[in-house]
Parts: sequence; C-alpha cells; structure tokens
Amino acid sequence: MTLRIGLPQWQHAQWKQFGIETLADYAQLFGCVEGNTTLYALPKPEVVLRWRDMTHDDFRFCFKFPESISHKAALRDCDELLNEFFRLLDPLSTRIGQYWLQLPAAFSPAQLGDLWSFLDSLPRNFRYGVEVRHQAFFAKGDAERALNRGLLERQINRVMLDSRPVHASTSQSAAAVHARSQKPRVPLHVVRTGAQPMVRFIGSDSVAESVPLFQPWHSKLQAWQRDSDPLLFIHMPDMGEVFPLLQALWPQLQQLEPTLRDLPDWPQQSSLF
Repeated sequence: MTLRIGLPQWQHAQWKQFGIETLADYAQLFGCVEGNTTLYALPKPEVVLRWRDMTHDDFRFCFKFPESISHKAALRDCDELLNEFFRLLDPLSTRIGQYWLQLPAAFSPAQLGDLWSFLDSLPRNFRYGVEVRHQAFFAKGDAERALNRGLLERQINRVMLDSRPVHASTSQSAAAVHARSQKPRVPLHVVRTGAQPMVRFIGSDSVAESVPLFQPWHSKLQAWQRDSDPLLFIHMPDMGEVFPLLQALWPQLQQLEPTLRDLPDWPQQSSLF
C-alpha cells in the first residue's frame, strides 16, 4: 500500500531559492498536501482548475471542510454549504486523498449525534477524516469509546495530531511561542478507525528534539502500510525552516516509501541541531 508524505502548505517564500516556487514544483517531491486554505475560504473555480493542471494523477489533496460547516453551523443544516464545497472541488475529485473535518474544542460528546448525521450524509466515493479537540474524546472513557466506535463503523479516519514536540520544546523563538499558543495540547491517541490513517506530526524548531519523538511513527506507519494507505503531514513552527527536519527523517521515510525522490541539497543550519 502507499504511504504519502506532505506538508501543510505547498509554498513558502524561503523555499524559492531552492527551486520550490509553485504547486507543480512541490508535487514533484511530495505525494500530498493539507488543504488548510479551504477551512477559511473557498478558492475560485479557475484556481481549482489551475491546481489540477499543476499536479499529476498520483498526487493527493486533503482539503478541510470549511469552518462555516464545522464551526459556525456545527454540522447542522449545512446541505447547501456542502453542495457548494463538493461542486467547487469536483475538478479535483480523482485527486482527493481525504476530506477531513477539524472540529473545535467546543464540539462535545453531546453532539456526536450531529456528527453521525453529517458523516452519513456525505458522498460515498471519498475517504474522510475527523479531528477532535474536546478533552473528553481523549479521556479513554465512554465518550471516546463512542467516538471511536462510530468512526470505525463508518470507516472514517480519526486524524491523529502529534503535538508533543512543539509543546515539549523549550525554544523561545517567536515562531515556537506562537505555535505553542495555537497548536492544541491534546494527548496522543494512536487509533486507526479507517483505511487511510492520517498523522499530523508537529515538530519543534529543533531537529534534535523532534527526531526521537518521530521514531515510534516509523514502525506504526510500516505496520499500517500492510493493508492501508497512510498519510503523514510534517509541520514546524516556522515552515520556512522545515527542510532540515525533513533531511533528518527522509532516509527512513524512503525505506517506507521507496518511490520518494531525493530531497534537493538544502543548506544545513547548525542552530537547528
């Protein structure tokens, strides 16, 4: 089965000097990308067509459902919003890895009925993921069991957010401080409930701190590859500085997915090690 590896974005000003300026450049190195932009605003139709033209058939987009659905409507009475979302992204339908729902911390176990109704209304020809933030869904009690059972029954992936590195870091850089204030500090529960487990690994701005915390994922991803298509997204507080971490992880990732191309030569930055 296929392991796809990507980042939360496909462009950054600091990447231009190394030849990654466009989505087309990005798609030559990575197999997928998080579609964070659709959480906040939908792209214009011509932009969607441009994304299609800049990628190849093996590339996968993982778009978030808009916050108008997940946060403002809280999954209720949003058929029109859903139809607009799917209709707009239809030109990319064969390149969708997973549509995923990032729920706010206020979305509680009392609202699970709304979640099941929403998921049951979705088109069956796509894979889906759900990322929860409410602490009750991490307490290993009835609420978490109900969540996991409902997702497993529907073969919906429970998105796994590993924010340990960024919260364990002692870095006082502006990016690190901001990331700690923004990234949820939730326990890591490694639970596979669907055929395309998604891992979001939030590294710190120290490669030396991040790499040991990534090591358990290597064996887990390897095990999942036997009968599923995992997705791995790698973050850092400052995404302009993500490539030293990728360089450190790339050899073992190539062991898991031999089709990965070698990374370009990126200058080592000793302050990150």
